[in-house]
Amino acid sequence: MAALCVAVVALAGCTHRKLKLSGPVALFNAAKRQLADYDYNAAIKNFQQVTAVYPFTPQAHQAQIDLIYAYYRAGENDSATDAIKTFIRQNPTSPRVAYAYYMQGMVYFPRRANPIERLFGAHLAARPPHDVRKSFAAFRTVVTQYPNSPYAHDAYQRMIFLRDRLATYNVDVARYYLERGAYVASARRAKIVIDDYQGAPAVKDALAIMILSYERLGLTTLAAQARRVYAANFKGHVAHVAAATRPHWWHFW
Repeated sequence: MAALCVAVVALAGCTHRKLKLSGPVALFNAAKRQLADYDYNAAIKNFQQVTAVYPFTPQAHQAQIDLIYAYYRAGENDSATDAIKTFIRQNPTSPRVAYAYYMQGMVYFPRRANPIERLFGAHLAARPPHDVRKSFAAFRTVVTQYPNSPYAHDAYQRMIFLRDRLATYNVDVARYYLERGAYVASARRAKIVIDDYQGAPAVKDALAIMILSYERLGLTTLAAQARRVYAANFKGHVAHVAAATRPHWWHFW
């Protein structure tokens, strides 16, 4: 049994040496096969080997791109971000920079609710949107600076989703302030949604909160103006819309 273990280890070592001795093409192809087989950790090691040992080859250039994806799929977001920054810094005029920015957006793109969160109706949009803003900024770079890239359309669709997520978050904050009588703060948050997230469904809620905030502050002229805008664009009683709340996972009892 011990002899068998030694033989297996020796065989693995020989395979690694053969890949290393056979040059960048063999290493790169091995990494691509591992990537296709979802063996991300092994692919990462071989892509790293290509870029470190053969930095001036075409395979090394492509390995930098594939390494970003491998890190992303392995859940190594910090390493993916570092690889993206390195690629952009070293290849500022490369047409693949659009892909690098797109992957930066994907790294920070919000995940789906896990089974426990779905069970209790977790409202993920209510969480602080630090990564959402980073994702939005990266996708916006793709759309504005590389509009003809193959990633621009998907990046734009993801921006719409993220816009709605950010708008909903700010409405939740505005409603929180409104419920606690902080009317200046609730009006300001509502205005952020109206000014920055035009087209988001949450704009209706934001306008309703703004109207109630102005009324409770005694700003009747501003409240009347906002009511006219609301009446021209939306249906529903302002107080009912502003009071609507979303269930959070901790409210299941």
